[in-house]
Amino acid sequence: MTFALTGARIFDGNRLIDGAAVVVDGAAIVSLVNDADLPAAIERRPVDGLIAPGFVDVQVNGGGGVLFNTMPTVDAIAAIGAAHRRFGTTGFLPTFISDAPERMREAAKAVRDALGAGLPGLLGIHFEGPWLNPARRGVHDAGFFRDLSEDDIDLLTAPGLGRVLVTLAPERVPVDAIARLAAARVVLAAGHTEADAATLGAARAAGLTGYTHLFNAMPPLSGRAPGPVGAALADKDAWCGLIVDLHHVDPVSLQVAVAARGFARTMLVSDAMPTVGTELTHFDLLGRRVGRRNDRLTAEDGTLAGCHLDMATAARNAVSALELPLEAALHMASRAPAEFLGLGNTLGRIAPGYRANLVRFDSALQVVETWIDGIELSGGAGR
Repeated sequence: MTFALTGARIFDGNRLIDGAAVVVDGAAIVSLVNDADLPAAIERRPVDGLIAPGFVDVQVNGGGGVLFNTMPTVDAIAAIGAAHRRFGTTGFLPTFISDAPERMREAAKAVRDALGAGLPGLLGIHFEGPWLNPARRGVHDAGFFRDLSEDDIDLLTAPGLGRVLVTLAPERVPVDAIARLAAARVVLAAGHTEADAATLGAARAAGLTGYTHLFNAMPPLSGRAPGPVGAALADKDAWCGLIVDLHHVDPVSLQVAVAARGFARTMLVSDAMPTVGTELTHFDLLGRRVGRRNDRLTAEDGTLAGCHLDMATAARNAVSALELPLEAALHMASRAPAEFLGLGNTLGRIAPGYRANLVRFDSALQVVETWIDGIELSGGAGR
């Protein structure tokens, strides 16, 4: 079925446009044209507000009451995707934090099966650990940390997993292993790390391309020890994820990051936990109780434990607290992460040939409806 969305302002991935219509045919966008130039035979669907490329979230631990580590199943992935879709996320990586090898295999199988079933919005999987630095473990259980093995490489490079993103500490993984994974098209990001700039430079040369939740689970920048933060701020070719929940990182530090790097390769991530889309006040994280208070998630010892954050809220925070232009915030939530995953030719823009993954907002940047591959879901939701 071919239809045109008319009447809304449009962010096409580069700029805001007025007086245009998005023409969708099946799962694809076929054109972006002036309203006046629409052929009479095309069905018009008048809407208001703002239409933008659907959000792409590369770090989603849970949502809708489900934690992926606790339930590494197709049904769990579907529940997580449905919860986040109401907040504009039309593409996501369910994220599996450090765990036992057999549980990682279960998570991989669930993603493979879900992709085979065509689950809407699923793009692949993110393994955050277990190849991390215990000194920067955050809420991860260091008892699961281990060296990268041949079995691990086989798991990460197996077919049928879509886009595979791995967060690792470069000081814990040999450079030749990083190069092997990158050659197999695994997307690699530094996180939970104390690597120095030289180690990070070697990892970048071997194929590491990103930094996971910049500032968090890494030492601060200092004059003689730039570390991961300094390396990331100086490297405009790398991709950086930012948690803009206003709990994990002070807004001034976030502003510094964007000022240093620009927004083209800076991504918003949710680092979301099961509370998103629910009224849950606590949940279990691998045997640890995590509580929610004032939308801040902490373990009993006070350690931050992921986020009660969705991508629409992250984008609003980027505009209001970081004082970024709307175009920059929307780019950071859609086009930047799509390009980071190597999907920039199909996602993150409203242009001919791109997938019809779209989000519509009202004047307060609240989600009204989304489309995944041209299929509509109306109605947003409270956090």
